[in-house]
Amino acid sequence: ASDTQNTPRRSFLRQPLYGDLSCALRIACSQPPLAEQGKPAGRSATMGGEDLKMDAKAYHQQMNTIAHAQTMVAAAKAYQKEMLAAEAEANAGSSAPVYNIGELMNEDEELQKLHEERIEQLKSEQEKRVQMQRSGHGQLTEVTEADFLEVVTKTEAVVCHFFHRDFERCKIMDKHLVELARKHFDTKFIKMSAPDAPFFTVKLDIKMLPCLVCFLNGNTVLRVVGFDGLGGVDDFETWRLEEQLIASGTVVPKVEAVEKDDRIDGPSGKVRKGFQPASSDEDSDFD
Repeated sequence: ASDTQNTPRRSFLRQPLYGDLSCALRIACSQPPLAEQGKPAGRSATMGGEDLKMDAKAYHQQMNTIAHAQTMVAAAKAYQKEMLAAEAEANAGSSAPVYNIGELMNEDEELQKLHEERIEQLKSEQEKRVQMQRSGHGQLTEVTEADFLEVVTKTEAVVCHFFHRDFERCKIMDKHLVELARKHFDTKFIKMSAPDAPFFTVKLDIKMLPCLVCFLNGNTVLRVVGFDGLGGVDDFETWRLEEQLIASGTVVPKVEAVEKDDRIDGPSGKVRKGFQPASSDEDSDFD
């Protein structure tokens, strides 16, 4: 009889916390009196004193089981409600607002106008860059004496290298100018053979090669003669020449040009030996 009485309770206790505990409650309520489950077949239905005691005990146990099942069902429902509320709160806290940039711009006419103006500006800059590239920007271009005056007067910033084809140092200078031309696209870098341009060689007083003459709006602003102002060696670093061009305003400084950790002496901010300010008579050469 004891094994039969413990069966409903063990069956209920095996139910998981998150299962349907109401099912366990229905099972407990549907069981017949435990005393009757243990009676052998053919026994008289008349209950003696011992049977009454067993039925009372079984009834008491069944009532306890039902009460315990009801408590567990209520606890499970409360826990499930609490978990759902916590999940809803977490989802509400983690969700970020979603914006449609197109709708926002349509709502704000001023923002739409600024966007259109920016697009037009970018298009204009791109077209200008293409035109400048076609005219020789971004590379070192050789010009003739006939083209020299037009290039210098119609371009805002020009760096001109007067060279000799047989001079090794002129070839070294060309190598550095090619690198700077790629880096400083807004400045036009040209070179002209000094023997083939006697008029401007005399007019600009070119006496030593290589010689760089820099122009801003048609006026000379810088002259670099030889390698004296570049360290006095053939393997000088490009930044030394770039520093002088920046100081004269011929090129606009870039971030890479300012941050040079590997420099020996760093940017001095002073005029080097090879930097010769243009004289007043040179300023009027192309007026």
